[in-house]
Amino acid sequence: MKWLKFSALLLLILIISVAIIPLFISLEDYRPEIEKKASEALKTPVRLKSLKLVGLPLPHLAVTGIEVGKGGDIKVGSVTVTPDLSTLLSDTRVISSINIEDLAVNQAGIDRVAALAGAQPDKKGGPPAVRVREIRLSNATVKMQKTGFGPFDARIALTSAGAPDSARITTRDGKLNITVDPTGKNFNLDIQAKGWRPPVGPPLLFDELLIKGVATLNDANLSSVSARMYGGSVNGKTAIGWQKGLQLKGDYTVNGIELRDLVPLFSPETKLTGRLTAKPVFSANAANADQLKNAMKLDTPFDIRDGVLHGIDIQKAATSLITKDSSGQTRFDALSGHFAMDRGTQHISNLKVVSGSLSADGNVTIAPNKSLSGRINAEVKAGSVAAASVPLNISGTLDEPRALPTGGTVTGAAVGTAILGPGVGTSVGAKVGGWAESLFGGGDKKK
Repeated sequence: MKWLKFSALLLLILIISVAIIPLFISLEDYRPEIEKKASEALKTPVRLKSLKLVGLPLPHLAVTGIEVGKGGDIKVGSVTVTPDLSTLLSDTRVISSINIEDLAVNQAGIDRVAALAGAQPDKKGGPPAVRVREIRLSNATVKMQKTGFGPFDARIALTSAGAPDSARITTRDGKLNITVDPTGKNFNLDIQAKGWRPPVGPPLLFDELLIKGVATLNDANLSSVSARMYGGSVNGKTAIGWQKGLQLKGDYTVNGIELRDLVPLFSPETKLTGRLTAKPVFSANAANADQLKNAMKLDTPFDIRDGVLHGIDIQKAATSLITKDSSGQTRFDALSGHFAMDRGTQHISNLKVVSGSLSADGNVTIAPNKSLSGRINAEVKAGSVAAASVPLNISGTLDEPRALPTGGTVTGAAVGTAILGPGVGTSVGAKVGGWAESLFGGGDKKK
C-alpha cells in the first residue's frame, strides 16, 4: 500500500508542476519578434495581444487578440496550440490540434487568404519541420462585400502532407451541415439544410435542401440537388467553375411551387400567385459574382395554375375599350407559355391565359429597366354577345403595367357603338377595327 500512496503523491506533484511551471515562463519578451516575423511573412501588419503557456488540461500555447491587416481584415479572439509532446525530439514536430475561437474575416481577409493558398511553397528535401493533425474553428464568421456567413463551427483534419483530409462545417443554429471528404484529387460534397436561407443571392427559404456532388480546386459538379420549398419541390443539377471568372450552368424540374412569397424575392415589382411547374435550363459566364445576374441566360416552358396576376385587369381592358384604365387584377385558371432571359432582357412568348369567360394569348418583353412591351389578344364571352378578339398593347412597367386596346380597335368600337349601340355594336366594331388594322399592317407594329 505504501507504493500506491507514493505513486499517487508523485502523480499529484507532477500535475501541480505542469500547472504551475508555465506561470514562471513569460513569452511577452518574444511577442514583438513574433509579430515582426509574421508581418514580414504575410506582408501586412500582424498584432498579438498576449502569449502564454498553459499546463492543464494538456500543455499548450495560448495566443489571444490576433489582428491581421491595417483594418483588422482577419481577427481572432484566441488560438490554442496543443503539441504532441512525444514528437518534440523528432525531425517533424506534431501539433495535435489548433483551436481557433471567434474568427472574423472580411472580404480583404478572404482575398489575402486566397493569395496565400495559391502561392507556391518552397520545395525542400526531407520531412516537414511541423505537422498539424487537426484545425478546429469555433464561432467563426465570414463577411463578404454584400453578405456574410456564420457564425459556424468547423473541424478540419489534415494529412501528413498538410492537405485537407476531411472537413465538417456546421452553422451554430444547426440549420446547415456541410461534409467534405477527399477522394484522390477530388472532394466529395454532402450538404444538408433545413429551414435555411443562403447567404448570397435572393433570400430563398429552403424547408429542406440536399446536395451531393464532387468538387476540385477549380470547379464543382453538383450532380444531385433536391429541395422542398414554398409548398413544392425542385430537383436538378448544377455545375460551377471559378478558375477563370465564374461559370454556371444547370437544369431543374420545378413542381407545385407557390409563387406568392417566391416571386417578390426576384422581382419586388411583380405581384403573382399560383402554383408553378417549369423545367428551367440556365447558364452564365461572368468575371465575378457581382456580374453573374446580368450574364444569366435562362430558358423554360412554364405553367401556373389557380393564380392571380395583380396590377392589370385583362378582361376590363378588353371590354372597356373607350377607357384607358386597365388597373386591377387578372384571376386565372391557367397561365402558360415560354420564358427566356438573356442578359437582363426577359421574353414571354406563346403566352396563354384561361379564366372562365376570358382567354388570351400573345407575347410580352420585359426590358432590363423593367419596362414592358408587347401585344396580347383577349377574348371575353359575355352571355349572348359574340366573343371578339381584342388586341391589347402591353406597356408601362412591372410596377404599373398597362393593357390598352390598339388604335384601330378603339376607333372601330366607337363607330360600332354609334351605329349599332353599346354591347353588340361595340363588339362588332372592335372586331372590324382589329381586322382592318391587321389587314393594313398595323397589327405587326410594336407599340
